[in-house]
Amino acid sequence: METALWQLWWVWAAAALGLAIGETLLPGFVLLGLACGAALVALLVLLPLDLGLSALLAGFALFSLVSWVGLRRAFRNRDDQTRVIHEDINK
Repeated sequence: METALWQLWWVWAAAALGLAIGETLLPGFVLLGLACGAALVALLVLLPLDLGLSALLAGFALFSLVSWVGLRRAFRNRDDQTRVIHEDINK
């Protein structure tokens, strides 16, 4: 019996590795959340579950969103000194 490509754990792990390498080229933790999501799906595929493509993609989206939000909270700038101007500075 032939296994579909999305049900192979190493495909998801390779995608995670490719996204992590791509993160080094783009600043701002853009692809790191996606890499974490793909790595978690690779671990999910290793479990003895029979999940279809839609379930794996939904898990990838959910894991990516949760990891991206967690990374944004973990690596945010604690002392944000944004200057807010409430009146016209040309007066």
